[in-house]
Amino acid sequence: MTDPQIVLTERVQQALANAFGSEYADADPLIRPSQFADFQANVAMSLAKRLRRAPREVAEAIKTELSDFPGTVEVSGPGFLNITLADSWIESEAQRMLDDPRLGVGSITPSQTVVIDYSAPNAAKEMHVGHLRTTIVGDSLARLHSHLGNTVIRQNHLGDWGTPFGMLIEHLLEIGEETAVAQLEAGMGTEFYQAARAKFDGDDDFKLRARTRVTTLQSGDPATMRLWHVFMDATVRYFNKLYALLGVTLTDADLAGESMYNPMLGKTCDDLESSGVAVLSEGALCLFPPGFTGSDDKPLPLIIRKSDGGYGYATTDMAAIRYRVHDLKAERILYVVGSDQALHFRMVFAAAKLAGWLPESVSAEHVQIGMMLGKDGRRFKTRSGESVKLMDLLHEAVDRAEAAITERGLDYDEATRKEIAHAVGMGAVKYADLSVSHDSEYVLDFDRMISFTGNTGPYMQYATARIRSIFRKAGVEPADASGPIVLAAPAERALGLQVLGFGETIAQVTAESEPHRLCAFLFQTASLFSTFYDECPVAKEGVDAETRKQRLALCALVLDVLETGLDLLGVPVPERM
Repeated sequence: MTDPQIVLTERVQQALANAFGSEYADADPLIRPSQFADFQANVAMSLAKRLRRAPREVAEAIKTELSDFPGTVEVSGPGFLNITLADSWIESEAQRMLDDPRLGVGSITPSQTVVIDYSAPNAAKEMHVGHLRTTIVGDSLARLHSHLGNTVIRQNHLGDWGTPFGMLIEHLLEIGEETAVAQLEAGMGTEFYQAARAKFDGDDDFKLRARTRVTTLQSGDPATMRLWHVFMDATVRYFNKLYALLGVTLTDADLAGESMYNPMLGKTCDDLESSGVAVLSEGALCLFPPGFTGSDDKPLPLIIRKSDGGYGYATTDMAAIRYRVHDLKAERILYVVGSDQALHFRMVFAAAKLAGWLPESVSAEHVQIGMMLGKDGRRFKTRSGESVKLMDLLHEAVDRAEAAITERGLDYDEATRKEIAHAVGMGAVKYADLSVSHDSEYVLDFDRMISFTGNTGPYMQYATARIRSIFRKAGVEPADASGPIVLAAPAERALGLQVLGFGETIAQVTAESEPHRLCAFLFQTASLFSTFYDECPVAKEGVDAETRKQRLALCALVLDVLETGLDLLGVPVPERM
């Protein structure tokens, strides 16, 4: 089974070749959904001048070559082709889709090794709402690539190294390991950091010990490394609580923090310098990838070793990109990182190409993540101006979901209500984020995201729960609804035609790293199902057995599409709501 637009594109291109010659076979047929038919092809308008023929004449020639098309083709206006698919074709494709465990979703051939860099919290501080989007978007892309057969390597690039860890370790020693671990596991990373910083700024002896500790850490001193591991292990355990709450697929095996690349940094600089790609500039070792200039119109440097001998983010990122290409054998690398890092990554990619570390066969892409805003249109913060803790935000989402479920008068025991509230709360947060373009700014509005109407997580979850309730009422398991699918009513036909686009949507969303397009497809599917539900009774009295069987099969197909799509987004789907 294939997306109708893909089928039409191929058929119209073949018609163009037959009518006008093979040199026209690759012309874009310009096929779009139409209010006058299923689709409209506008290629005759765009080719008329090139062919030196009237657009309507061109359209008529294309129509003639589509005489065996499974449906009707009509020429309208100055040369539009209105195309209506035969009901029997839609039915047969929908039936094939229902019988296919993958719902028409193909696999990428040949498969690729895709490295996805996402989440990446700073171990020295609490995970805040700024990490939410990178985590959710990155995880959905990992799920999508895995589903299409790619080998996915998740990379959680923790900020787990550097000068702040000197004062953090010294603070840990002063308050005691047990107290420090308890604080870090409880999510008090920011408070821990602030207390260490206050000591560093106000106590010269502490500052000296902290700076000395940085030196012993960087030299690999066993005692200091043990303390660093105590700090990191406690911090990661807290991060894992958040990941479990969110239902993301990151594990400890995916940790690839800055500390991992620390042993590579010296060689990274040496190799770049010896090859002549990096040069000394004002005491610092720099790369000058072409095309980047500052406000003074001078070449913009990518500093990989500071004048004092220290390393920075650029050094780590250059080491990481070489490691991912050379050691992990990446063919595509996705950096799911904030939009404010756009210039940095453009320079890193350009520098890596300049060094020969990023060959043309490997694609490195910055999946830019826009800023999260409050209702006032400003960066989302607490009233005191601090970053909102991610754990607090997630708990608030669950609490609001439970309140919304209670307001709807749904009669569940406490355990079931809390289970549903968790799914609805997490689904609301994740879907609200994923349903907008990842590079746009995003307003976090609990009232909107928890709503059971509109393009929201709860609405999508309710759509699947409503379909499952139909099957419970009918006394049939969705897996047993085998059809045949017959699309007699307009609402049935519209729904059947819609779901045929699922496979191509998944392919496009994965290729373009645009989960919001999958959300749009699923929302349109759920909306058309709602119309079908209102107009086409399934398990009600008076519906004959054959019609009931046919409509249950369509319901099963839609349920599979919605649940599979939501799972690929990482949105949980409760059976009841």
